[in-house]
Amino acid sequence: MTLDQEKGLVPETVSPEGPLAAAFLATVSHGPGVYQMLGRREVLYVGKARDLRKRLAQYAHYKGPSHSKTAVMLSHVLRVETILTTTEKEALILEASLIKRHRPRYNVILRDDKTYPLIKVSLRDKWPRVSVTRKRLRDGSRYFGPYAAPGAMRATLQLLYAQFPLRHCRTVRKRERPCLNYQMGRCLAPCAGKVSKQEYDAMVEAVLAILEGKVDKVQRSLEAKMHAAAEALAFEQAALLRDQLQALTSTTEHQVVAAGHSLDQDVFGLHRQDVSVGIALLFVRGGLITGAQQFFLADPIGEDGALLAQVLLQYYSAQRQPPRELLLPCALEDEALIAERLAELREAPVSLYVPQRGKRMQLMQMAAANAAQLFSEEAKKEAAWQTLSQTMQQKLKLANAPEVIECLDISNLLGKQAVGSLVCFIHGEKEQRRFRHYRIRSKETPDDYAMMREVLERRIEKGLTAHDLPDMLLIDGGKGQLHVAVDVLARFGLLQTIDLVAIAKEKSDEGEKLFRPGRKDAILFPAHAPVLLYLMRIRDEAHRFGIGFHRRLRGKEQLHSLLDQIPGIGPQRKKQLLRSLGSVRRIREATVEELGTVPGIGPELAAQINQHLQQGKADGRG
Repeated sequence: MTLDQEKGLVPETVSPEGPLAAAFLATVSHGPGVYQMLGRREVLYVGKARDLRKRLAQYAHYKGPSHSKTAVMLSHVLRVETILTTTEKEALILEASLIKRHRPRYNVILRDDKTYPLIKVSLRDKWPRVSVTRKRLRDGSRYFGPYAAPGAMRATLQLLYAQFPLRHCRTVRKRERPCLNYQMGRCLAPCAGKVSKQEYDAMVEAVLAILEGKVDKVQRSLEAKMHAAAEALAFEQAALLRDQLQALTSTTEHQVVAAGHSLDQDVFGLHRQDVSVGIALLFVRGGLITGAQQFFLADPIGEDGALLAQVLLQYYSAQRQPPRELLLPCALEDEALIAERLAELREAPVSLYVPQRGKRMQLMQMAAANAAQLFSEEAKKEAAWQTLSQTMQQKLKLANAPEVIECLDISNLLGKQAVGSLVCFIHGEKEQRRFRHYRIRSKETPDDYAMMREVLERRIEKGLTAHDLPDMLLIDGGKGQLHVAVDVLARFGLLQTIDLVAIAKEKSDEGEKLFRPGRKDAILFPAHAPVLLYLMRIRDEAHRFGIGFHRRLRGKEQLHSLLDQIPGIGPQRKKQLLRSLGSVRRIREATVEELGTVPGIGPELAAQINQHLQQGKADGRG
């Protein structure tokens, strides 16, 4: 069942008379919904509307310049599909879901969608601990961040771990003797009864106050306790408190105070230049700026309010919840709906402000300056890439400008778990959505040439169908691998269309060698030549991508072979173990208690699993 069927949504497709013909528009509902502009083989654009017919009629009667992005998009539209929804809010959510699924060429796509780390304090535990995570769960814990600047987070953690020694271990098991962390002064050893619950909770409160930005309060408390300990002649305790006070002062004195309050805010700046838009985001947590993030939109469709609305819906999710306040440079399109959706994600109210004066306006100006700065950075990056691209084309005598480069690597262990990994770089940057893994089907014996031939044939066949072939293929290997690639491209008639380059790591002092079809000798570059370093970076990324997948397959096979020996463990329970614990490594490292929490795995079976896995590790099988 599809998402549309589950929601009871009804798709409509255009008539053969044309993508936006009057006959088709007459059949479109006046109600809310989502529309998809489709080209030959891809979704070009996804949008929502309160009135679908009126919105599509605007496209049908578009009178803008022929070189505008909207006009260019419409020239490629062959079909239009609409999905009716019962409410505008449902259309809003469905639009965001479809954009994330299809990543249409003409929608706003946040290329830098990495999740920044958070500091987590597990308050629901009897003995809370401080850890780093990238997921914000509704588990009763307190989360602080995100920290876009790793240095700021490391400094904070270093202070917390050194001066407020809460437990580090994942689970607290009663011990007769504390571990080494207690001996080193890095843990209070609640597992061995070395600290009272009251004293431990007081330290947790101090940690929370620091993370909330209430540094003055903690400093005053530490200073009072230090003087009290000194007067009571408890000099060791006074010295410890003095060290905590000094560390706290040293760590926080360079932090940037953003506001005279302790609110959490995200501040968005927007800057337009020609057809491009720069978006800057400042993270304000507890009145302090903890980091920033930028997005460059080369040629987006829509006015500022519509663009910003798309950015918010893409950026925030259940895993990356919005803070209490968002400061925006302009009013949003469908602002009430956006606010309602953000409040659902946060499970609490979210306020949207467009500041005009005061401290909030100062933050907006700072964000706008960061957004404007993006254009000079993008210009420098583009100039550097053009220089590198031209040099590469000239030195390697390429027929095409190497705008899109793909690199293939084969990973296997004596032919077992053989995989091909394909990575893609566009304009000098990784394009991870075009990374692919290939399970080798034809060979179970070591034969790199046959494996490479299989993967190349599968890639070219799909590329011809989807019209997404690269300008250049980089092959990890020497002349033998290059000859295989030449044969494959020649068979498909693409030898003059796609440039081929092989890169081989030689054992001699000559270093890396590059090979090209039709040239007998290797092409040698100086060790620090930009062209060579760039191609090595692509090759190393393909190697990393393939080795990671190969190791996961090996680990799963080893784990499954061990689990197969345990009575009562079948395919469903294996799947449940992976789903609950997340990875093969976590299953191996899990305690009996953690295994027992997996659905369908009771305490007795958990003990058997743990015993078998530990025995397998001791025998070198796990």
